[in-house]
Amino acid sequence: MEFYETVRARQSVRSFKPDPIPEDVLARIVEAFRAAPSWANTQPWELILVSDPETKRKLQQTLSPRNPATAAIADAPVVACAVGITQRSGFYKGKAVTLRGDWMLFDLGIATEHLALAAAAEGLGTVHVAFIDSAKAGEVLGLGEGRTLVELIPMGTPAQTPLRVDRKPLAEFVFRDKHGNRYFSQS
Repeated sequence: MEFYETVRARQSVRSFKPDPIPEDVLARIVEAFRAAPSWANTQPWELILVSDPETKRKLQQTLSPRNPATAAIADAPVVACAVGITQRSGFYKGKAVTLRGDWMLFDLGIATEHLALAAAAEGLGTVHVAFIDSAKAGEVLGLGEGRTLVELIPMGTPAQTPLRVDRKPLAEFVFRDKHGNRYFSQS
């Protein structure tokens, strides 16, 4: 799939077929995650790929009852668990050196979207799931000190194509030289 087509095709999928993901496809997707940039190349992440039904069921129980992706955790053949390593990105000699402090969330956001785009390029669906009890999910996954579960990403063949969600027009949020000077016209 061509890059811009892939970007447009990626949508939040919450319903999956039980078809397994071939290992070579999964390896390419994880390679895309690994290729993501990070602050000073700190790579403050780990990835846990869960396919065990019992572990997925336990992870499912860490979601808010109102989370629309609850069924997806159990139904997807693989759940990618994005783990952040704290106090690494944005730090120098043990001290936060940026206004934002720990950049781990920013870096992991880039890496997880690399994963989602790679999955879309392979014809798979994903959804970013962060409305969870991260501490409880971390216990399920056996995370230790300095590790935090940031999000779950169910991944697999979509059972149905979701309806396209509209995006803001470019004229609403792209400016020229300073805020308020519209770059694109309101057409």
